[in-house]
Amino acid sequence: MLILALLAGPAGSAERDPEGQLREVRQRIERLQRAVRQDTGRRDALSAQLRDAEESLRAASSSHAAARARLAASDQRLGALRIQREQSERELLEQRELLAAQLRTAYMIGPRDQLRLLLGQQDPVALGRVLVYYSYLGRARAGQIAGIEVAVLKLDQATAQEAAERDRLAALEAEASRELAALDAARAGRTRALQAMNAQIRSNSDTIAKLRRDAAALEKLIADLRRALRDLPPAGGQAFAKVRGRLAWPVAGRIVARYGQSRGGGLRWNGVMIEAARGSEIRSLYEGRVAYADWLPGLGLLLIIDHGGYLSLYGHNDQLYKAAGDRVEGGEVVATVGDSGGRSQPGLYLEIRRGAQPVDPVPWFRRSSP
Repeated sequence: MLILALLAGPAGSAERDPEGQLREVRQRIERLQRAVRQDTGRRDALSAQLRDAEESLRAASSSHAAARARLAASDQRLGALRIQREQSERELLEQRELLAAQLRTAYMIGPRDQLRLLLGQQDPVALGRVLVYYSYLGRARAGQIAGIEVAVLKLDQATAQEAAERDRLAALEAEASRELAALDAARAGRTRALQAMNAQIRSNSDTIAKLRRDAAALEKLIADLRRALRDLPPAGGQAFAKVRGRLAWPVAGRIVARYGQSRGGGLRWNGVMIEAARGSEIRSLYEGRVAYADWLPGLGLLLIIDHGGYLSLYGHNDQLYKAAGDRVEGGEVVATVGDSGGRSQPGLYLEIRRGAQPVDPVPWFRRSSP
């Protein structure tokens, strides 16, 4: 695969505006990601099967989470509509009780008592007050009747909205069940792909050979990315080298493999492996621009952020929230912890590289452990 030819950009790119440069680099990286996928398929069919299974799992997990979110929102709306209906019922009851009290008062006075009061008044001023009093009573009864009509209308509307939301909630529950079934099927597919890969690895020498292939794939990717990022507009901000010893860890967890530790066969860890809870938020170490966001053998869903001369790598993710070319801030959520790439336990693999050279990540953080 002649990836260099894919990455070669037209001359004069430095004279273009930053947005044009960014679009060009995005296109180069997209071509690179397609090339990596093709190389993976040709080199290792089982790795390609695992990649496809994990991407199906990621899509199913995302769809299921979205369905659950819609279900929760509908349930919340249903609760609000229920409260609205109950309020309308209380208002209607109050209006009816007020009207009933006025009708009882009018009944007790009776039409004859009203006529007697009117005819028995000798004082015109007093008579005027009585007439005003009865007009108030009449308007009050009319107002109570109008209030009841409004309350009945509101109650009918609230009841209809609640019934419609119940129907929507039932449809969403069915959708969530389908998404859950798809998620279970995707998990089963990933398990089968992982079992097939593990069955192919029959000895330590097979394991080391696979680790060597995965390491070579990463080194090749880093080299190709550095060439692709030559014309990327600078991310700006303080130089990454100046924040050594001041960074926060990207996720809370426990370090289970440290930089420089042996992996067997002459291979060593180029970063740290942090055991963490599945789905935990992963935050960018520092501001920069996403250089790579795709699947890679051995690291699964991989995110690489360019900090200007330095790279931070985040492997084995469950979900990626950024795409190549996206600008990120320090501390921004960029992914979630997973076990992609064939891991048996969820965790985050973290590397920091100066150029193409990996460096020990621990001294870059305020604390020695996450």
